[in-house]
Amino acid sequence: MRRFIKLLFVLALLAGAAAAGAGWWWIHRPLRLPAPSLDLSIEPGTLPRGVAQAVRDAGVDVDPRLLYAWFRVSGEGQRIKAGSYELERGITPQRLLDKLARGEESLRAVTVVEGWNWRQLRAALAKADQLRPDTAKLSDADLMKLLGRPGVHPEGRFFPDTYTYSKGSSDVKVYQRALRAMDKRLAQAWAQRAPQAVVKTPEEALILASIVEKETGKAADRTLISAVFQNRLKIGMPLQTDPTVIYGLGEKFNGNLRKVDLQTDGPYNTYLRPGLPPTPIAMPGKASLLAAVQPAPGNFLYFVARGDGSSHFSASLDEHNRAVNTYQRGR
Repeated sequence: MRRFIKLLFVLALLAGAAAAGAGWWWIHRPLRLPAPSLDLSIEPGTLPRGVAQAVRDAGVDVDPRLLYAWFRVSGEGQRIKAGSYELERGITPQRLLDKLARGEESLRAVTVVEGWNWRQLRAALAKADQLRPDTAKLSDADLMKLLGRPGVHPEGRFFPDTYTYSKGSSDVKVYQRALRAMDKRLAQAWAQRAPQAVVKTPEEALILASIVEKETGKAADRTLISAVFQNRLKIGMPLQTDPTVIYGLGEKFNGNLRKVDLQTDGPYNTYLRPGLPPTPIAMPGKASLLAAVQPAPGNFLYFVARGDGSSHFSASLDEHNRAVNTYQRGR
């Protein structure tokens, strides 16, 4: 009898060891996927058992009961995070649980370029990879209302940067992040406003920064271009900047700014109307925001492109005309 009990004990140990070995082998064995990669979406509040079933429903050839048992035995099941994940061939139950517990979501990115206008931003987000276009049918006014800025013109309110998002995310989230980013960057710039700055409010700084962004061909010229426009504002001289007129033309602009365009009145025609235009004309980056509140010292009132991306700056009309002859007319 004693030998029989001892034999049962030995067999139990062997069975336990075999089970442990089989378990170790299983959690490190690649799961079978019907494609090179699969998308897995875990909704907020999903329990480990539901996660195991979601993995199976996504197309992974696995018994969800076995997967759920692994989640429980590991002690990590409660740490699984909601999100969008990409499962690739070769992933094991161990790596799967690590990915879900760490929240290693499958991310995409969209880049918003400095100097883009609002139409370009909406177009970019509308075609961004795996970004859900929830705002596609909203008017500009309705979209700004949705973002908590009713009655605010959208131009220039979104900071140009690269934004990452999980697959299937709503475009509303990207708009919100870009809006908050511009709020933050503008506030930071305004806090560094120099005494010589003419702009009186953050709103004016944003408008001027958008003009500086569109007029700058060489980064080093930003503060000088800002100085030119602020000196003009100071003496009541029209800004006379082509980018504002082009912006006012909207989709009618065909790449050729004509003399008649400069002579046609409109809220963005800074040849005919003094002061700043009513709204920004583009999305300025950090450097242009800072240039708007920290103009270079000097009494420059004019500038002309040299042809190499940089500009020549002049304090008098005579000097400016000579520069135009040199750089534009080749005299």
